[in-house]
Amino acid sequence: MSFMNEGDFQKPAFDVQGHRGCRGLMPENTIPAMLKALDLGVTTLELDVVITKDKKVLVSHEPWFEDEITTKPDGSFIKPGEAMQFNIFQMNYEEIVKYDVGMKPYPRFPQQQKIKAIKPLLADLFDSVAENMKTRRRPFPYFNIETKCLPAGDGRFHPKPEEIVELLIAVIKEKQLEERVIIQSFDFRTLKYLHEKYPSIKTAMLIEDSDEEDFDGQLNKLGYTPEVYSPNHTLVDDKLVKQCHSKGMKIIPWTVNDTKQFKKLKKLGIDGVITDYPDKIKN
Repeated sequence: MSFMNEGDFQKPAFDVQGHRGCRGLMPENTIPAMLKALDLGVTTLELDVVITKDKKVLVSHEPWFEDEITTKPDGSFIKPGEAMQFNIFQMNYEEIVKYDVGMKPYPRFPQQQKIKAIKPLLADLFDSVAENMKTRRRPFPYFNIETKCLPAGDGRFHPKPEEIVELLIAVIKEKQLEERVIIQSFDFRTLKYLHEKYPSIKTAMLIEDSDEEDFDGQLNKLGYTPEVYSPNHTLVDDKLVKQCHSKGMKIIPWTVNDTKQFKKLKKLGIDGVITDYPDKIKN
């Protein structure tokens, strides 16, 4: 199933992105979280992808089953410190779907609804959103997809970036969503490969902190100017907003969950926001 072309909706003037769907309210990176985010009016669904042993593109923040959210097939919880033993890159999808990521109490997000949920395939998430949109009177959402990889994880928790990108792009093309996705990453290897092989796909550089390189140094390291600069919200000030706009980039910080903080950032001229609580962000 692919999205129907109902006129090419323009990217909104201000982009509200639901972080992992809406992590503050629903189990993260699950289909129910994405559909709830649509209820709340987000313009973009933000999510993360990893690769399974059988080369499927799976929606998950970590390339393993995190102890904070996972219930094992036998009903017990994964214990702190053993999460990396449940390595998704060493598991086939038929095994992965036996793990629940929606029922375990999550103290950091007490408002999160507890429902049975699995880590879905990206293709299934796309299909569910497309089907759900048939009954909604609103523009189709965009998808901001993060590749979860780092050099230290190559061959252990994920393939090399080139293979991740090829597997991801194959799903995007199958669903005819090239115009509705942006690929983001902290691992610039992903973005460089995308820019070289698929220059029409929009990209976003994720920035954790500015200790190692300044703004120009970060862009030099990437080697090109992406469509979006996406920093930790604590890094955003008037200077950074102006620097991004002078380069023709949008600036969309993460993860903003406080209403006062959001209003302050919006006054500085940010172009969007990534949030766990789309219900708190009133554009």
